[in-house]
Amino acid sequence: MPRFIFPEWTETLKRWINLLVLGVRIGYQPDQPVPYSHALHAGELGLDCRYCHSTVERAGKAAVPPAATCMNCHSTVKKDSDLLLPIRLAFAENEPVHWTRVHDLPDYVYFNHSAHVNAAVGCESCHGRIDQMVKVYQAKPLTMEWCLACHRDPTPFLRNPENVTKMGYQPQPGEGEDVRKRNGINPPTNCSTCHR
Repeated sequence: MPRFIFPEWTETLKRWINLLVLGVRIGYQPDQPVPYSHALHAGELGLDCRYCHSTVERAGKAAVPPAATCMNCHSTVKKDSDLLLPIRLAFAENEPVHWTRVHDLPDYVYFNHSAHVNAAVGCESCHGRIDQMVKVYQAKPLTMEWCLACHRDPTPFLRNPENVTKMGYQPQPGEGEDVRKRNGINPPTNCSTCHR
């Protein structure tokens, strides 16, 4: 049986197309049902990422906030704003808010948020300066090579755990290496780590 169904040169073409498609997602900035500003909430108001994305320390996926989380404040703050109508309706009907995923890995990739957060990888390492984004966009490529580069040398992205969600944080000299040694961080680079 032949090794390739198509001519062998198409394999190179396929690789370039895959790189182009993955690279195009940098800057991906979908519309959301509510114009939620991370620059306001995470930046100006200083909300910790874990307030809304409450499962990042204990689950593979970062939860998107239910309407009830939003209503903790918006039952009194801008409670009559037309922009918040989808939140109020979702809350009243006990339905989820239908946010559009911004950082979306292919289905064949396994990624665990809790493993990274608990290893003390700063949120902005993968998501960029969310605290400066009025409308969230994908700031990093999230490609296999990009992830592997971090797994091969995670020290630039490690920080003391209390600083994981601090945006704009500059680790002290040697901090990443100290965290790596103290916590025995040695990320695997074998295929089955991310492809299960």
